[in-house]
Amino acid sequence: MPIARARRALKESVSGLPREFWWLWTSTLVNRLGAFVATFMTLYLTLDRGYSASYAGLVASLYGLGGVISSIGAGVMTDRLGRRPTLLIAQSSSAVSVAVLGFVQHPVAIAVVATVVGAATNASRPAVQAMMADIVPPKDRVRAFSLNYWAINLGFAISAAAAGFIAEYSYLAGFIGEAVMTLACAIFIYVKLPESRPERGGPGTADSSAQAEQERVSLGTVLRDGRFMGMVGLSFLISLIFMEGFVGLPLAMGAAGFSAADFGLVMALNGGLIVALQIPLTRYIEHRDPRRLLIVSSLLAGYGFGLTAFAGSIAVYALTVCIWTLAEMVNAPTQTGLVVRLSPVHGRGRYQGMYTLSWAAASLVAPVLAGTIMDGLGAAWLWGTCAALGTVAGVGYWGLMRNLPPALTSSEVADAGPVTAPKEDGAARSPIAADSSSD
Repeated sequence: MPIARARRALKESVSGLPREFWWLWTSTLVNRLGAFVATFMTLYLTLDRGYSASYAGLVASLYGLGGVISSIGAGVMTDRLGRRPTLLIAQSSSAVSVAVLGFVQHPVAIAVVATVVGAATNASRPAVQAMMADIVPPKDRVRAFSLNYWAINLGFAISAAAAGFIAEYSYLAGFIGEAVMTLACAIFIYVKLPESRPERGGPGTADSSAQAEQERVSLGTVLRDGRFMGMVGLSFLISLIFMEGFVGLPLAMGAAGFSAADFGLVMALNGGLIVALQIPLTRYIEHRDPRRLLIVSSLLAGYGFGLTAFAGSIAVYALTVCIWTLAEMVNAPTQTGLVVRLSPVHGRGRYQGMYTLSWAAASLVAPVLAGTIMDGLGAAWLWGTCAALGTVAGVGYWGLMRNLPPALTSSEVADAGPVTAPKEDGAARSPIAADSSSD
């Protein structure tokens, strides 16, 4: 009986989503299966190339800087050119730059190419998220984003293990393998997915200057959207907290006398819990109040990391990871769904780009935050700061979403159904009129 219930729950979790979503989901999984550079960049530079740890840290920061730079530009491209062309450009550029990174040897060349890799890799995210919002009905979006997040973590878990064996044989093989898989994804998306960008002035749309004015979305529109920019700020705080799992936690465990294997064992819980629990957890959260979910997840994240100050054994470290991983599983799909809810239909790319910027910026700030606090005050102060940030974020979500209507927003009502089914040959839909807004 429990097996039958589990099968029924699994079927209900994955059923009813458009076919186009599953093509996009598959491309996400394949992309993450090939994620070699982000995982082994530091080891490649220090062990294989013989560079110093400080140089490896600089290159890692430049990789993150590339992501910051590309977030906004990719968002604009997503709205102007369309989701499909942006994905094709981003993933093709990523494939070429990753392959080049495996061959360049001069330190300046490595730094420059790593920046390009970071920019190209990050550029696909606004387009993926906007396309997912286009093709999935509003009532299923939290579930869709959760399944996509599950695919990211499943792919990462598999690739991290496989890449370790590949690195033992040849780092160059890892770079070439990621390039090939990324290029395959670009071709896959181009062949299987139609353009999903909503057409202006389509059926049922009023043809008036007022309607046209509403559809003009620029970066200025995004920056003047107080509620959305407040959410971006809160996302930055939450991102800072989660980044410390990969920056502050290994430093603290190392200083406490634990080995790299101990850290790896503890962090394996993070990916394992997400793979095991994300789908059943989604069934619990998908129709619940997003305000409460974000408040609770913020507090769990902050105080989950805060408890690390009292950790003195592997078991306690593992407990803290379990707490903030639960927060991560609740926060990620809920917050991504909120981004879509706050975004106008014809500005989803720009809004998703600004949201992506919050995570990219956190990846730059988190190492500096961790190093400065730990060197100056000690690890306990870092974990106390995480608890404080989680509290601020929770209060922020409480204030930000007090007047958020429980019903669908106007943009969601206008876009309540999935996109028109693609032609059998996968051809793109007719291009829409050029965006007249300026950025």
